[in-house]
Amino acid sequence: MLKNKRIIVTGGKGFLGQHLIGKLADYNCQAIEIADLPEYNLTNLEDVRKMFADKKPDIVIHLAAKVGGIGYNQEKPAELFYDNLIMGTQLIHEAYLHKIEKFVALGTICAYPKFTPVPFKEEDIWNGYPEETNAPYGLAKKMMLVQSQAYRQQYGFNSIFLLPVNLYGPGDNFDPRSSHVIPALIKKCFDAMDNHSDTLEVWGTGRATREFFYVEDAATAISMAADAYNKSEPVNIGAGFEISIKDLTDLIAKLSGFSGKIMWDSSKPDGQPRRLLDTNKAMKEFGFRATTDFTTGLTKTIDWYRKNRHRINHVAASCRA
Repeated sequence: MLKNKRIIVTGGKGFLGQHLIGKLADYNCQAIEIADLPEYNLTNLEDVRKMFADKKPDIVIHLAAKVGGIGYNQEKPAELFYDNLIMGTQLIHEAYLHKIEKFVALGTICAYPKFTPVPFKEEDIWNGYPEETNAPYGLAKKMMLVQSQAYRQQYGFNSIFLLPVNLYGPGDNFDPRSSHVIPALIKKCFDAMDNHSDTLEVWGTGRATREFFYVEDAATAISMAADAYNKSEPVNIGAGFEISIKDLTDLIAKLSGFSGKIMWDSSKPDGQPRRLLDTNKAMKEFGFRATTDFTTGLTKTIDWYRKNRHRINHVAASCRA
């Protein structure tokens, strides 16, 4: 389906977007374009309309999102709800009006209920309320599923909805104000070593579990779904394993070279108790299965940060100034 098509990737300058564009290049597309800030503010309807008029896409892959870890979700729940909701709603509606061939929407594992049976199956997505610390974000993204199914039912509009778990990999977001757990922990380890500290403080109890999805695998899954999947039922994409935050922290410390003591701040929230996706549907529908070993992916991510951290920290300091 992607061959000779004009494709727009929203958020294409971001972490996942850069990897996805590399994968799409293998599909002999006519053109692969990016819709991202500052050229297009996708919360602004006029910018959305301008993007469709300028780029004239056949297919839209919507990656753009406002995201962050537990602290960021607690600090900015209204912004996370509004910005993600309005981006998705406007983009799908304008895509329908412009008669594009396909819309690929990226949801989030945060859309699942707080106490979903493990592994999370797609049919469980409506069986409860999401974990409270990231519910506004998760629900905003989940509305794209509702809109996708409604527009297919009434208008015959071809849109799909993918549910990825937390991504990680080279080029991740290491800004402590908005980063997810893996880049946040990697940065903490290096900061502690730079400061000759023999302790490292981590939020929560360490008992919660998470599944992590290497960004190159995620880009492969999205490309395969965009090319071959054409149904409105949601599809999980992930690695199909879980690890406790405690074991994750120990592994990152070991791979980073931090040998001090890890202190757990149990006054801070753990977030959702467990996260693990059932990924069988992705294999059945479009042949995807993750291939990157977790330790291998984590080592590549840490090595990338080790080589680039001074530049990243300099840029972050300049932005704050």
